[in-house]
This record gives sequence, structure tokens and C-alpha cells, in this order.
Amino acid sequence: MKKPHLIFLSLFAIISIGFVVIMREEESEYVDFATAKEMAKNGKTNNIHVAGTLPKDTQGNILGMKYQPMIDSNYLELELVDLKGFKEKVYCFTPKPIYLEKSDKAVVVGNYQQNKFIVNEILIKVSIPYGGFQE
Repeated sequence: MKKPHLIFLSLFAIISIGFVVIMREEESEYVDFATAKEMAKNGKTNNIHVAGTLPKDTQGNILGMKYQPMIDSNYLELELVDLKGFKEKVYCFTPKPIYLEKSDKAVVVGNYQQNKFIVNEILIKVSIPYGGFQE
């Protein structure tokens, strides 16, 4: 092999390894709130996915949700019950997902900071019947 080819292959290998290392560091895990708290105590600060259900009353309103868009549209506080049945209040400082009230389940992405689960992103799945919502 010629010298330029070897240099190119070496650079490609170094860049590829760097890319894999960076992607691995940004990878998050699906856990419950108890595991997320333990991870925070051990100094893990990267994003964690917690899947759960949104507790609702008989009218379908999310219990424990505090959202006042006229005061601060980027503040949302709600309760999420993880897959092991533990209820935790989570705090979100991004806009509320549009169809949050229509969803029964959610995945919150964030981490514990000062014993509070701070959410960077809320992922929801909403089943929309053919033709859209019937309000």
C-alpha cells in the first residue's frame, strides 16, 4: 500500500473510534425511578429514560399536573408512575407536548438533580383514530 492510503486509513480508523466513543457516552438507559436515584447518587449525570403511566381521574385529567402557560409556558410539573408502580413528581422546563392529555403513557428523559427528576424531553405515544381526534 502507498503511504497516502495508509495515512487515510489511519485517520479514518481514529475518527471512527472517536465517533463510537462519543455516541456511547451520549447513550441513555431505560430504568425505573429507584434505579435513576441510585445512579444519581453514584454521580451518573447523563440522560436516563423512565417509562411510565400518567395517572388520571375519572374525567381523564392528568393527576398532579401543574401547567400555567400564561405565567410560564416552559414549566410543567406532573406525576409519573414508573413500570414498577413508584409515583414520582417530575419537572420539565421545555414546552408541554401538544397531546399530553390524550396519552396514557409517557417516557421522560432526564436525570435527578438535587433530589428532583428534571426532564429534558417528554416522549408520548398517542393513538389517533382515522380522521383525527373527535373533540
